[in-house]
Amino acid sequence: MSRKKTRIARLNAKEDFNKEQQGRILPWDLQSVLQIRQDIKSWTSALNAALADEPKTWMYQNLLSQVANDALLTSQIENRKQQLFTSDFRLVNKNGDEDEAQTELLAASGLYRDITNAILDAKYYWYSVLEFFYDADKNLKCHTLPRTNIVPQTGTFYRNYSEENSPVKYRELPEFGTWILEFTGEQPGLLNKVAPHVLMKRFAQSCWSELCEIYGIPPRVMKTNTRDKDMLSRAKTMMQQMGAAAWFIIDNNESFDWAQGVQTKGEVYNELIRLCNNEISMVISGAIISQDTTNGNRSKDEAAQEMLWQLVQSDMKQVEQLWNQSVIPALQKIGFLKGELRFAYDETEDIEQLFRFTTGLMPYKEVDNQWLEDTFGVKVTGDKATGGNLLTGTDFFV
Repeated sequence: MSRKKTRIARLNAKEDFNKEQQGRILPWDLQSVLQIRQDIKSWTSALNAALADEPKTWMYQNLLSQVANDALLTSQIENRKQQLFTSDFRLVNKNGDEDEAQTELLAASGLYRDITNAILDAKYYWYSVLEFFYDADKNLKCHTLPRTNIVPQTGTFYRNYSEENSPVKYRELPEFGTWILEFTGEQPGLLNKVAPHVLMKRFAQSCWSELCEIYGIPPRVMKTNTRDKDMLSRAKTMMQQMGAAAWFIIDNNESFDWAQGVQTKGEVYNELIRLCNNEISMVISGAIISQDTTNGNRSKDEAAQEMLWQLVQSDMKQVEQLWNQSVIPALQKIGFLKGELRFAYDETEDIEQLFRFTTGLMPYKEVDNQWLEDTFGVKVTGDKATGGNLLTGTDFFV
C-alpha cells in the first residue's frame, strides 16, 4: 500500500472513531504509542512523574501496558480473574430471594464482565474510570476510559494526554456517579511491584539470546587490505553471502584477540529469570504455583492453590461491595435495573473436605439422599443391603 493510501486509511479510521465518540461524555483522541525499550530508569522516571506535585500519569500507564504483556504475568492475572468469573452470581431482592429475570438480564448484557473487569484492573493499574453509553441498537454498554488520559489525584481527564489540552474535572460533572463511575485501588497499583522484575527479566532474556547467538553461530573474521576499496568491497560481499552470522573485516596489519570471559552456558541468566518469575508469582498469586518443576510437589501446589483461592475470595468481597455501593445504584438511575437489589456471589464450599466429613458421619447418622445428589452429583437410589448386624444380635449366617 502506498503512503498516500495508508494516510487516507488512517484518516478514515480516525474519522470513524470520532463519529463513534459523538454523544460520549468524555471523548478522547487516538494517539500512537511508541514501543521503546523500557528499563529501571524509565520506570523510576515515570513513577516519579505520576506521584509528583503536578502529576502526569500517561508515561507510567504506557509503561504498565508494556509490563502487562509479560507471558507469566498475564497467566497469573488471568488465573486469578477467571476463578472469579467462573463463580456464579445473583441479584437478590429485598426479601432475600434471587431475582432470576434481572440476574439473567445482567449476565446476557455483558455489563457484568466489563464492569467487574474494570473493578479488578483498578487493583493492578491503580484506577479505572468507567463510562456507560448506548450503542446504535439502543443497548446499554460501557467502556473503560484510557488511563493515560486521567490523573486520579486531581480528578482530571484530558482529551489529548500529550498536549494536556481541554482538561475536564470529571468528578464535578453531573453524570459522575451515574454515567461515569470511578474505581481506585492502592496507589500506585499492584503492577508497580512487579514492574522491576518484568524489566529485569526482559534484560536477562535479551542477554541470554545474545549468548545463544555467540555460542550457536560464532562471529567470523576476515583479513584483507582495507585501503584497497575493491578488495574491501569483495571481502564484504563474500562475508555477506556466507550466512547471517556476525562478521567483521580487519586489515592485514591488524590483529584481533578474543577476550577470556567467564565460561557459562547461561546459568546466571536462567537463575535471574527464575527469580523474577518467582517474585511475579508471589505478588499476584501469593505463592509459586506450578513453576518449579524440579523441586515442586503436590502438597506445595495444593497449598499454593489454597492461597490463590483466598485472594480470589478477597476479590469477590471487594467486587460485591463496589457493585452494591456504586454500580447497582447507577444502573437503577439509568433504568437498566429496577427495584431494591443486592449483588452477591454464591457461597462456595470445600467439596473435598465436606466429603470427608460426610463419609465420617454416615456410619453414625442418617444423611439425606437428595442432599447427597445435589452436593456431590452422585445418584443415590437407596441403602446398601447388609448380611446382618452383629451389634443387634441377629444371625450373620442364615
